[in-house]
Amino acid sequence: MAFYASQTIEKGWSRDLLLNAIKMDSFGQMQEQIKSHNFNETLPIPNADYANTVFKDNYNLGFLSITEPVRELELEKRLIEKIKLFVLELGKGFSFIGNQHRLEYNGKEYFVDMLFFHRGLRSLIAIELKIGSFKAEYVGKMNLYLSLLDKLEKAENENQSIGIILCADKDHLDVEIALQDINKPIGVADYQLLLPKDKLQNLLIDEINKSEEINE
Repeated sequence: MAFYASQTIEKGWSRDLLLNAIKMDSFGQMQEQIKSHNFNETLPIPNADYANTVFKDNYNLGFLSITEPVRELELEKRLIEKIKLFVLELGKGFSFIGNQHRLEYNGKEYFVDMLFFHRGLRSLIAIELKIGSFKAEYVGKMNLYLSLLDKLEKAENENQSIGIILCADKDHLDVEIALQDINKPIGVADYQLLLPKDKLQNLLIDEINKSEEINE
């Protein structure tokens, strides 16, 4: 239980989020998970080791109370509405810069879903949200965004930008081959929208009651 106690203090988890983490066996997953990134190949060893502790392989977005499929822009909107909780789930040291962050180069516009800065890594962190499974083409798009961020926005005293592709699910072997010849630091993580059982039950009861009121 020491793991869950420390995570509750560090991330400011509510009772619901704590119960959700226990139900999902977050501790066991953290011990067993295979890292899906190329940090060891693209970052200096001290930075790579630090990045390995900063970024997770799986994020719990249960605080969004999503009970049905949503589109990527809707997922982004809900995360922005609860940005404090999202930053807490990401971990310590993250500062939110903005969403749909605009980059312009050679007469073309590009938009990063969510942009953060990590104080410890001293790096811009670009996050791309995907509602489906990981696809190899996502890496090329993120690689372009990181090149633009390093060229246009990275300060001289900052380290190279890091990208995180957040998908509904991923296959580690697909990620490994997609990142094989990429020279920008990119990680791929998946997320869960699982709600605690009691909260999901309350939502269902509310929906049933609303339906009965309409029918009356």
